[in-house]
Amino acid sequence: MKPDHNTVQEESTAPPHEAARGPFSLRRAVRKMSRPAVILCALIVFTVIVSAPTPAGLSAQGQWTIAIFVVAILLWVSHALPLMITSLLVIILFPLSGVLTTRESYALFGNEAIFFILGAFILASGIMRSGLSTRFALLVLRHLGGSPNILILGFLGLSAVLSFFMSEHAVAAMMFPIVLEVVDALKLVPGRSNYGKALFLAMTWGCIIGGVATFLGGARAPLAIGILQETTQQTVGFLHWMLAALPTVVIMLVVGYFLLIKLFPAEIEDIEKAKSALIDKQLSLGPMTRREQALGLLMFLTISAWIAYGEELGLANIAIASVVVAFLFKLLDWQEVEQDVNWGIFLMYGGAICLGFTMETTGAAEWLATKSIGGLVTSPWGLIMALAFISLFLTEAISNTAVVALMMPLALGLAGEFRLDARVITMALTIPSGLAFQLPMGTPATAIAYSSGFVRLKDTIIGGMILKVFAFVVFVISIWIYWPLIGLTF
Repeated sequence: MKPDHNTVQEESTAPPHEAARGPFSLRRAVRKMSRPAVILCALIVFTVIVSAPTPAGLSAQGQWTIAIFVVAILLWVSHALPLMITSLLVIILFPLSGVLTTRESYALFGNEAIFFILGAFILASGIMRSGLSTRFALLVLRHLGGSPNILILGFLGLSAVLSFFMSEHAVAAMMFPIVLEVVDALKLVPGRSNYGKALFLAMTWGCIIGGVATFLGGARAPLAIGILQETTQQTVGFLHWMLAALPTVVIMLVVGYFLLIKLFPAEIEDIEKAKSALIDKQLSLGPMTRREQALGLLMFLTISAWIAYGEELGLANIAIASVVVAFLFKLLDWQEVEQDVNWGIFLMYGGAICLGFTMETTGAAEWLATKSIGGLVTSPWGLIMALAFISLFLTEAISNTAVVALMMPLALGLAGEFRLDARVITMALTIPSGLAFQLPMGTPATAIAYSSGFVRLKDTIIGGMILKVFAFVVFVISIWIYWPLIGLTF
């Protein structure tokens, strides 16, 4: 399993077991049939936009940029082309249309955010391959008390904490077989056991909630920071982001725990067999290797450096330096890295950052934002709430990275109009985009839980909707009351 395949929607939402194939077959068939129609529609829309008279207040370059933006939206949302191929199309259309020079367009691949996430992915590969992450998970879980509810809290909290430091999807892939070990030891029946549902959803919700806490939980945060840097020359530090997200993360973990035990009350009272299975699993790993110890120390030092010196030295510089150190001491193997890292995600990044930069510099973002969302929003506070709400629910339909790629140019355009801090707008849009609780196509973590056979679509939709309502309220309150205390004013 790759450390992060957040942007590769075709792959990421494909459940790993037969149990989940049925509900998705019709969707795949419709997508296959509609692909030529979507591509033809994109071509027609592009031609119509560039052929129309240039609207007042918009330059010719801005008009071409909007045409490219609309094509990107159609192709990203429909998946008529793979996300990274659409991004490559975006990159070549700008120089071909004369909006950017070839050098300017391709130079945006050198954005710091791309190299930061590259370094994070490579380090995550070593942590998973060495078995360090699995050992840590088993060590924590085996020491939990004998209560079924405490074990649920353990899976929820541990999945969240691991997602602070690794891709949430990689954490879900790692935790899935551990949960399977537990349900097998307890002889829980798929489709019937409430406790089985609670265990798999605890894993899933923990990954999702914890994944928004730092830059390391998914692809969306580094992408948003990359677009922010290119368009406004501002940035958000590792610690600042974590502080901004922390109240939402902590409160949502508490809400998630009580929701799990209320919606899915345990039908068992004793989990000793589960604890025995976890102990056996841990013993089978043997003693901790020097590679695990060294990688653990390196990751600790890297995260400490990101927190203490991230803005001064640059997150990407620290990440790449750590990768070099890891290879210098033979802690990583390049063949393993090649298999684990989703290289296509960097193509997606390049196109999205290029699109965001050009939308801003040509004035297209401000013009389009004013004509669309701007007409419905009359205050800075209304804009923040609207962006958070749209992001929170749009992420169920398309990948959260695509949400950021599509919405960031418009959000930054409106930020300028309302004289809002661009950092506030960036986080108000990006943090909720990671909270896809309801549908398996929203995030691979949910798809993985759904594939177990224990979780039904009804379970994720009902529980996920309740979580979304709480998440929106908690997030908005934290922006209003807490963010000004840490220097994020609007």
